[in-house]
Amino acid sequence: MAYSKMVETIPVERRKTLSDKLINAILASKNDEKMSSGLANTILYHSQRDLLAEDTGLATLLEAAILLESEKTMGILEEELRLMDTAKAVKELLAKAGK
Repeated sequence: MAYSKMVETIPVERRKTLSDKLINAILASKNDEKMSSGLANTILYHSQRDLLAEDTGLATLLEAAILLESEKTMGILEEELRLMDTAKAVKELLAKAGK
């Protein structure tokens, strides 16, 4: 499942909260070398236009958060926000990627 499809599993009223939590996880990550400059620029682009809680912005944040902090991202999805469908989609993606 692509990140854009994962976003469809997130209720609209929870997207801003998820966006904020993913941004915090990304900014606190010590694994920043894993993120490409293209992905970082895409996040910056969406941030400058206040689109991080919208479909494309949230998909980009999910991609970056999973790349940098997959366990922390799973904790945010499952334990903090109880977004079980999204967490399941992330687990399937990670299993396909062999992580």
